Amino acid sequence: MLHEIGETLAVDCCMLVSLVDTQRAGNTHDWCRPMMSAAGLPFEARALEPLFAQVRVERHVVVVESTMEPGPDEPALADACAYLRRTMIRSAVIIPIGVGDAPIWAWVLGAVSDGRDWPEPVIEHLQVLGDIAASGLHRLHEEEPVETEESQTRLPAKARTAIPVKSVFPSNRGFEEIIGDSPALHAALARLKEVVNSESNVVLLGETGTGKELFARALHAHGPRRAFPLVSVNCAALPPTLIESELFGHQRGAFTGAIAPRQGRFELAHHGTLFLDEIGDLPMDLQPKLLRVLQEGAFERVGSSQTHAVDVRIVAATHKDLGRAVAEGEFRADLYYRLNVFPIRLPPLRERREDIPALVWAIIRKRQRVLQRHITAVPAEVLDALQRYSWPGNIRELENVVERALIHTSGNALTLLEGSLEAPDIQTEVGTTLMSVERAHIEEVLQDCRWRINGIGNAAERLGLHPNTLRFRMKKLGIVRREPLRDSRRLHGSQASDRAS
Repeated sequence: MLHEIGETLAVDCCMLVSLVDTQRAGNTHDWCRPMMSAAGLPFEARALEPLFAQVRVERHVVVVESTMEPGPDEPALADACAYLRRTMIRSAVIIPIGVGDAPIWAWVLGAVSDGRDWPEPVIEHLQVLGDIAASGLHRLHEEEPVETEESQTRLPAKARTAIPVKSVFPSNRGFEEIIGDSPALHAALARLKEVVNSESNVVLLGETGTGKELFARALHAHGPRRAFPLVSVNCAALPPTLIESELFGHQRGAFTGAIAPRQGRFELAHHGTLFLDEIGDLPMDLQPKLLRVLQEGAFERVGSSQTHAVDVRIVAATHKDLGRAVAEGEFRADLYYRLNVFPIRLPPLRERREDIPALVWAIIRKRQRVLQRHITAVPAEVLDALQRYSWPGNIRELENVVERALIHTSGNALTLLEGSLEAPDIQTEVGTTLMSVERAHIEEVLQDCRWRINGIGNAAERLGLHPNTLRFRMKKLGIVRREPLRDSRRLHGSQASDRAS
């Protein structure tokens, strides 16, 4: 049962633990993925005993994230979060179940991915299953003694062989989730199926919003590493000062705020797949380190000289022309050739207009229940308008247009909101909008302060903002520190002269 629940919900470990007597090893049953055992980092039930006691008294579901920072009035939760940071688990949920009104058992599910969602319908279903399991276990423990063994309290342990289970949890991981029947999409899928069973690195090329992450998930789900994690990282969303730690991890004390060792995305993806989204935005100083991992399968954490071996398959994605970036000195040629083993171009939506009706209905089915709508028809004129539009934002823009239409529609026939299909003027001169003026002013202050945010006389103080507020505004406005192109060229020139000398 644990094996089937773990596979169905796409979690990495699953435990059924007694809330009454966690000291008895027989009152703990567990399952995990093989990669957890191979990593040698077990998840121990006893480490969460204070939180189990709280769950038993308060009788509510508790979610624990390694990134949480509980207050001083939550010592049990704080200890649990600290414990997660010492393991591979990044997100866990404790679901109390039991016989009658008193919860005497609990599900403990763990995932190595950050920000894992635990939907309410899944929790309710697990509580029903848990009541059945708890009733049987309760009778079993009353009738006969259970043999104790120290190793049984440790998770992970090697899973028993079980029949494969078809997942009913919406995981967006199969070819069936890629909707459409156009020749352009069929060509991209054909390329994907050619490389799916190999170990080669793949680069997904295409405009923003064409579904590159969906292709990466399908590639992993049908590939030889599907039993291991798929770990994603957006190279454009992280500031240059943090992306090295995110990729390779860090040791305690490596920098200010590094209060505990942390695994990077490469370690979390060991034996699995690492999806590097927007690889074209990876800073130049990190590109040699990424190249070393691809060539040698080894890296060091930030602040450590110890080498770690890692085995991952790389799936990269970008909307940029990497060949042009190489020519302009913004991307290393050797890294480009190492990554660009098998490129796959994803067609923009304007090249697969015949897929728009199917995509529209898929979005309606996905969103109408949440928005409390019941759409039974999409008028021909609406579909015609959608198919004539150029879609500069691709499928992501289509999702927004359909959702706006769902909000606007009061009947059963989808009605487009007026002005939804008017392309934004992206050629607006800098300084003609309030947002562009704000962006320019913040960038100017940051440059004057050499991109230092905290401290007396630095950017946050000069702008009259709290440092966290400034970071939020930078993220919202898309402000990312970039080295001038002439500087990177000069750096390349100096490196070349050094090698020549």
